Amino acid sequence: MLLAFHKPYGVLSQFTPDTSANRTLAEFGFPKGVYPLGRLDADSEGLLLLTDEPRLNTQLLHPTRGHTRTYWSQVEGLPNEESLRPLTLGIQIQGYRSLPARARVLSPQPELPPREPPIRSRKSIPATWIELELVEGKNRQVRHMTAAVGFPTLRLIRRKIGTLDVSILAAGQWKELTLAERRQLTPQLALPLTS
Repeated sequence: MLLAFHKPYGVLSQFTPDTSANRTLAEFGFPKGVYPLGRLDADSEGLLLLTDEPRLNTQLLHPTRGHTRTYWSQVEGLPNEESLRPLTLGIQIQGYRSLPARARVLSPQPELPPREPPIRSRKSIPATWIELELVEGKNRQVRHMTAAVGFPTLRLIRRKIGTLDVSILAAGQWKELTLAERRQLTPQLALPLTS
């Protein structure tokens, strides 16, 4: 079984609570035996996969598989293509050099439902949505990358894994993926449905 979940803000990518006030996956009625493939921080939103198929850990998470993850990051300031160029070359962050990423300012800027609680905003500093496409997924990587080029992330949404887009779900909803949707995760894999 492979599930797609649109993780809301303030939800941990785990079933057990920690010492924070964040909610957990236990609130969303998932079938027994599933666990998250990878993670999103509590303050990030978007596409999270859950499964009960152990072989998918390697097929979807191992860095050599190189499938893409697309993020929309609302950043503080007005970046342009030139200011985002270091991200496309790879940038030194947190003691390592990130792999090259695709980075662009979204045009037109998306109109998304507001986040609860709202992001911080400053009247004198505008916010801009950018898109980053990565083939690696280290802890808080997008946030570190945008900060390193001078544009701190205010809101972060994992939009896609492969070509599977989170827009198929409302925030807080989940569904079992069809065979066609499973193939959208990475074209190299023919992931058979299991019963």
